Amino acid sequence: MIFYIALALGLFLFILLFNSVYLVQQAQVVIVERLGKFHRILGPGLHFIIPFLDNPRSVTWTFLFQEGRRHVRYIKILFRIDLREAVYDFPKQNVITKDNVTMEINALLYYQIFDPKAAIYAVLNLPEAIEKLTQTTLRNVIGSMDLEETLVSRSSINEKLRIILDEATDKWGVKVNRVELLEVNPPEDIRQAMEKQMRAERDKRAAILEAEGAKRSAILNAEGVKESQVLRASGEAEARIQVAAAEAQAINLVKGSLPGDPAPYLITQQYMKMLPEMTKGKNDKMIILPYEASALIGSLASIKKVFEDIK
Repeated sequence: MIFYIALALGLFLFILLFNSVYLVQQAQVVIVERLGKFHRILGPGLHFIIPFLDNPRSVTWTFLFQEGRRHVRYIKILFRIDLREAVYDFPKQNVITKDNVTMEINALLYYQIFDPKAAIYAVLNLPEAIEKLTQTTLRNVIGSMDLEETLVSRSSINEKLRIILDEATDKWGVKVNRVELLEVNPPEDIRQAMEKQMRAERDKRAAILEAEGAKRSAILNAEGVKESQVLRASGEAEARIQVAAAEAQAINLVKGSLPGDPAPYLITQQYMKMLPEMTKGKNDKMIILPYEASALIGSLASIKKVFEDIK
């Protein structure tokens, strides 16, 4: 009889000791209530409580589990609150833009509990409350923007959602660190129209670039032709200047060698150069020399005499 009493007493003491000792892991806390009222928060480490008077507070939270392409909800009863940053993957939902376009949007939310007491006592089922708040906030933000603004302003939408959700969940002891839109899917007809518009824009840019290239090529060709003509004209002018300088030097030499005016000699020289051209062709041509030319030819003897004197 005494053995059974001692065994029962030992079992009672074991149960009492088991219920009075709590080992809390790092980044976890336990809410302890005494006689149904909040008593204290057990942080990481080894703790002792008074059995039957102190009890850990249980909390019921709803979680989403992605199975393939669909999300499955399940309810879990917790006695320990995790303080690490958590991610909540929301299922796709339909939202309507300012210009009445229905879109499918999938969002991710990263949050962290900084006040476990508020997370337990200020809201019922914290994950579900965050989910519903995010859905309504997302509808409000997207509803104030048109389709084009929604597609190109994803970062600004993320920031707006984060600020609004962070302010709303502050009283729940939750810090919203980041909100990300994973997918923004407009309707099929809108996507096809956008693809056609993008293709037309690409074709337009290609045509503009091709026209600009042709224009630039024509300008360069025109500039090249102009520069070539300028160089050619400059070369011809230089050649003429050199020829004129040579002729002037020749005239000066002739003028220094002949007495009097050298003009008759120069005119006679030009006639003599043209004479072979005039005598080309048939033999029945009659060559008529002007009177001045015949007179000049008669002066060749005197010119010959001058050159002989020079020699």
